[in-house]
Amino acid sequence: MSNVRRARRLRGPVMASAAVTALALAASGCVTVHGEREIVPTATKPEAERALKDFLKAYNAADKAYDPALDAPRITGPLGAINQGGLKSRRVQHPDGNAGHVPLELSDVTYSIPKKAGWPRWFMADTKANRRSDLRWLWVFTKSGPDQLWRATYLNLVSPQKMPELKKDEDGWAVPVAPTAKDLAMAPMDLGEEYTTYLKSGGDGFAPGDHTTRWKAFRERNSKRAGLAVQYVDEPRNEGAFAPLGLRTADGGALMFFSTHHYEKQTAFKGLSPKVDADAKALLKGTVRQSLMLERVSNQVVVDPKGGGKVAFLGRIQGLTGAKGD
Repeated sequence: MSNVRRARRLRGPVMASAAVTALALAASGCVTVHGEREIVPTATKPEAERALKDFLKAYNAADKAYDPALDAPRITGPLGAINQGGLKSRRVQHPDGNAGHVPLELSDVTYSIPKKAGWPRWFMADTKANRRSDLRWLWVFTKSGPDQLWRATYLNLVSPQKMPELKKDEDGWAVPVAPTAKDLAMAPMDLGEEYTTYLKSGGDGFAPGDHTTRWKAFRERNSKRAGLAVQYVDEPRNEGAFAPLGLRTADGGALMFFSTHHYEKQTAFKGLSPKVDADAKALLKGTVRQSLMLERVSNQVVVDPKGGGKVAFLGRIQGLTGAKGD
């Protein structure tokens, strides 16, 4: 357990119902115009269109070559960690690149652009894609300063039937959610802590489903495998590009994106060793003798209802970002 504790001090299976979208509500810095704080749309529609186009070009180049450097400047936060970890692993396994590459194409795009003061700025793009075309792909882009690039930060895939209607202000702009909003079932900054606590101890704050009751039950079964002890440590991620972001829904609730960090330590009984699959082996540091530590980052999108009730998951994407043997 000592390695798990060390991992917790260092930081915090793709279980997304749909396959495989988000920065700082928390950091609400301000710009000053003539001595006043100016609340403005975070992007123009042409600017948002350009950000999506630039990201998609970089993403497809990186996916084709399995080269994380090609889209690193256009990606950050939990999506960046998941993307870069996956590309690093596949590059080791396929040094000649992605022989089966099919470019990702996005269409039917709707932009939800909120008004806010200062930096960071962000917006959401709700798209269709040529992969899993039955689902909506929700992308969140963030920009940390006037001289910085727009970067894709969160991604989740959501059933169109489950997408809530978003609230608009009198000018047609989306309405952001304050990080400490008290009128929701859970304050945005508490979502990660509440979720990781739920995974450890249970509770009734989240609606049952693939990413709550069923995932918790899967992990409980997985911890009792023959010849292997499995321990989990889960941590919220609220800092910097991993901070939660949300938009108000028409009914007063919130569509919230937040991220978490997960460690899985597998310890084999005496005389045995944990099995290391190809993805983990490509990222492995150290030698697997008796234990294997797997590190994953997860990003999720939920509906956080107004006033109370249960927070409901719309989607979750998780990716392997590291592996260590001992």
